Amino acid sequence: MLSPLAGLFNAEAHPGLLVGLGVADDAAVYRINATTAVVATLDFFAPVVDDPYTYGAIAAANAMSDVYAMGGEVVLALNIAAFPESLPAAVQTEILRGGAEKVREAGGVIAGGHTVWDNEPKYGLSVLGLVHPKRLFSKAGLRPGDALYLTKPIGTGMIVSGARQGKTRPEWLAGATASMLRLNRHAMHLARAAGVRAATDVTGFGLLGHLWEMASRSEVAVELEAAAVPLLEGARESCVLGVHTGGEVRNREWAAPHVDFGPNVDTDVAALLFDPQTSGGLLIAVGPRKAAALEAAFARDGAPVWRIGRVRRGAAAIRVA
Repeated sequence: MLSPLAGLFNAEAHPGLLVGLGVADDAAVYRINATTAVVATLDFFAPVVDDPYTYGAIAAANAMSDVYAMGGEVVLALNIAAFPESLPAAVQTEILRGGAEKVREAGGVIAGGHTVWDNEPKYGLSVLGLVHPKRLFSKAGLRPGDALYLTKPIGTGMIVSGARQGKTRPEWLAGATASMLRLNRHAMHLARAAGVRAATDVTGFGLLGHLWEMASRSEVAVELEAAAVPLLEGARESCVLGVHTGGEVRNREWAAPHVDFGPNVDTDVAALLFDPQTSGGLLIAVGPRKAAALEAAFARDGAPVWRIGRVRRGAAAIRVA
């Protein structure tokens, strides 16, 4: 869809655009001066939970996550909303309030937005952040020897889908909701202080899809330890109950040709590695000399982080053992 537009803008005519026209990343980045660059992103989606306030807060956390995946701080956001005319005004207000309070938690401000009528509710944000041009995180920053870490368990797609099918226990959905509501801001701070340069957030393409983006753009091979990947309570149980998503199927079709599964990898765990996430954690890489410092920093703050694999030399590919 986008390929016919590839030559519309000449990158040389926009030297301030650090990320956007060439290799895509989690957000666009435009350099203002030697010490400041703007991070710009946009995301919105239909409800993933029934409570309107919680839905708005999750959508906002998800939209802001791309700024954190670039190493930036959120400063400004605009609402993007589509609501049915029949949706009560009080419900619309709660969705927007959820988003606004999550942006306030992030230290940013919502300064307006745009709303249209639509048959299905949709909500999200256009977000602007700031980052030092030399402190950017990048999907293309993996290096042989790097250790790979994940800051949130996976499984939100399976659990939310299971809730719609009546197969999810309330405590499973509550755990997934709490994970989706948690900002990646502090994890970004800790990663940045530890010298991380390669990162992305795990969202719609699933863990393996986003890991393949990093491996292919960095031109390296990756080894993933399936048993080390953290799972939300109820995620694997949902798979056992037969819950799957269309996103999982699409992610598998796209990324699976580049993934080699070992003979001992459980099929339900393999499915979860393709599971699309909403407001997932940061997937970060750090050199072997800095790995211990990163783990110690997360441990001091009681912030969760899991070591899930490593990067090695070789053609771009993923090995799951």
